[in-house]
Amino acid sequence: MLMIRRRAGESILLGDSIEIHVFEVVGNRVKLGISAPRDVLVLRNELKLTEDFNRDASKGAEPESLVSLAATILRSRRGMGKVPECVKTTSGAGDDR
Repeated sequence: MLMIRRRAGESILLGDSIEIHVFEVVGNRVKLGISAPRDVLVLRNELKLTEDFNRDASKGAEPESLVSLAATILRSRRGMGKVPECVKTTSGAGDDR
């Protein structure tokens, strides 16, 4: 990793087509501006990490567990009432017990 110090008003070039401008530094916060071609994705790292986490989490869900979760949520919202037929399965995930 290359580490470079820059002050407000300075910039960094990445290749020929990307420029990172330092607009403001206040305490531990830095305001940056990024000039890049439209075909270059510019994304905050935490958004990418969240997207990856959500994608991985959705892959591991079995249909039966989703039906069971839906039944549990409906029960809690309806004061332990009956679960609608649409979430009942033969595996018993939507039992009215």
